[in-house]
Amino acid sequence: MANRANHLVLLGYSLVCGAALPCLAPAALGAAERQSSIPVAASMFPIASGVRLAGDARQTRFVLDLDKTVPFRAFPLADPYRVVVDIPQVNFQLPSGAGTEGRGLVKAFRYGLVMPGGSRIVFDLTGPAKIANSYMLDAANGQPPRLVLELEEVDRTAFVQSLAAESRPELKPAIADAPIAAEPAAVSKPAAAVDLRPVIVIDPGHGGIDNGTQAGSENEKKLVLDFGLALRDRIEKSGKYRVVMTRTDDTFIPLADRVKIARNQSAALFVSIHADALPRREGDAQGATIYTLSDRASDAEAERLAEAENKADAIGGVNLTEEPTDVADILIDLAQRETRNFSNRFARLLMSDMKNTVRMHKNPLKSAGFKVLKAPDVPSVLIELGYVSNKGDLENLVSESWRSRTVGSMAHAIDAFFAKRLATAGPAN
Repeated sequence: MANRANHLVLLGYSLVCGAALPCLAPAALGAAERQSSIPVAASMFPIASGVRLAGDARQTRFVLDLDKTVPFRAFPLADPYRVVVDIPQVNFQLPSGAGTEGRGLVKAFRYGLVMPGGSRIVFDLTGPAKIANSYMLDAANGQPPRLVLELEEVDRTAFVQSLAAESRPELKPAIADAPIAAEPAAVSKPAAAVDLRPVIVIDPGHGGIDNGTQAGSENEKKLVLDFGLALRDRIEKSGKYRVVMTRTDDTFIPLADRVKIARNQSAALFVSIHADALPRREGDAQGATIYTLSDRASDAEAERLAEAENKADAIGGVNLTEEPTDVADILIDLAQRETRNFSNRFARLLMSDMKNTVRMHKNPLKSAGFKVLKAPDVPSVLIELGYVSNKGDLENLVSESWRSRTVGSMAHAIDAFFAKRLATAGPAN
C-alpha cells in the first residue's frame, strides 16, 4: 500500500484528498494506529446552510448555499442511475431531512464526508439524465455563494455516451493534485523490531455519506463506531494483540478497501460491527446475531441483510465496475477450508460468550454473502449487535453499561480463540 499514499492539498480553508478512493485504506490505517496529526476545527471548513431542488421530470436544478465558493467535480454513474458531486470538506448545516424527498429527475440525495478532506453529494435519479450545466456562483444581490447543478432527461444511449466521456470515473479530488516535493535521500535507520502479535482488524460499518440504519436521532454509523472504539480499547489493554481500525471517525470506506486493510495487515481476525433494522411491515426482531460468509444465505433474513449491506458502495457513489478481481473471484478462494473453519470456530466461541451477558437473536448464528467478509486468508465475522428498530435493543445500543458488558464478552471470546490457535500455530499471523 506504500505506493498508494494519499496526497493532501491545502485549499485555503480545507484539505482535499489528492488520491483516488481506494487510498482511503491507508488513511484509515494511519488514524487507527493514531499517528500524530493536527485536528482541524469544523469552523475552518466552508459551511453549507441551505439546499433546494426545482424543476420537473425533464429538467431539474439543484442549488446548494455556501458561505464561500469551492471547487467541485460532477459526474454520472450508471446502474443505478446517479450523479455525484465531489467538493472539499464541508460543514453541512442543512435542515433536518434535507435530501430525503426528491423532485423532478432526483428521487433523493445524500451528503457527507467521503474521505479525509473531501465531501460528496450523491443524487439518486429517476432515470437516465445528463449534467446539462454545473457552475459556482459568487455572492451577489444579497444571495450567498451557490453551487448549481442542472440535470436534463436523456435516453439510455445518450447517458451511456456521457459515461464513455468520463471513462468510467473513479473518485478523484475536486482539484488537481498539488505538486509533490521531491523526497530527501533516505537515511538509514536501525531496523525496527518485528511485532509478532496477532493483528485484529475491527470494522465499524458504514460511515460518512452512508448512515446505515436509523432510528429517530440515532444512526447506525455512530453507534457501531462508538462500540468499535470501545472494543479496540479493551483489547489493546491486554497488550497481546495489535488492533487496526478500518475507520476511527465519520469517514466512508468502500467495502473492498475494508477487505484490503485486513489482507494487507496479514490480519489474524476481522470483526465487522453493525446494527440491523427491520422494515415495519416485517414485524419485530431483537437480539445480537453473528454472521459468517457463505455463497448461500442460511435464511431469507440473512439474504436480505447481506443484500442491504452490500449496497454500501452504491450509496457512497463508488463505481462498482471498478471492483478488483481479487474481490470478484473471492468465493473460489474461500474454498480454503482452514479460513472457513477458523471463522466458524470464532463465531461459535463468540456466541457462547455473548449469550451469558447479551440478549441474542433466536437464531444467533447465520451466514450469507457479505462482501466485507470476503478476505480468503483472514477469519472474518460480521456482528449485528441488535436491531435499532426494536425499542429494547436500541436502549441497549446507546447504553454505556450494556456496551461495556458486551465488549467484555467479545474480548473474552477473542482470547479463547487465540489461546487455542496460538497453541498450535505459534505467534505468527
